[in-house]
Amino acid sequence: MGEILKQRIKQDTFSSAYQEAYLGLIVAADTLQRNSEEVCERYGITSAQYNVLRILRGVHPDGHPRCDIIDRMIHTAPDVTRLIDRLVKAGLARRGKSEEDGRLSLTFITDKGLKLLTKMQPEIETAERELASRLTKQQAKELASICELLIAEQ
Repeated sequence: MGEILKQRIKQDTFSSAYQEAYLGLIVAADTLQRNSEEVCERYGITSAQYNVLRILRGVHPDGHPRCDIIDRMIHTAPDVTRLIDRLVKAGLARRGKSEEDGRLSLTFITDKGLKLLTKMQPEIETAERELASRLTKQQAKELASICELLIAEQ
């Protein structure tokens, strides 16, 4: 077990099954992240920008305040304000005010942002199909369950 991982990180043994699982999870996550970044790069955005656009599409036509975007992000970003600034500058998002509370600034996805996500969708779905080609549905459920254990609040 773990032969591919051993070859990938050039390590012959692991100190425990937990170390092997930990390193395997990190390498697998890195592989998936790099694939995601490559897709985003082809469309001129970062994976963090894709993440924000995906979040904003989920509430479209409404928007989100910055704090809600931060709470929903898959990867935490050090400066979400600048990330949003770049999306606004590219015309993929816009800022506006809440109708209920004029002091609250919201970020909305634009039609251009929606079109970009639609254009990217086939490549995103290809990544999911790749996962499906490697895992059975039951294995995917087990992996999701294990991930749930790992991300649960302590």
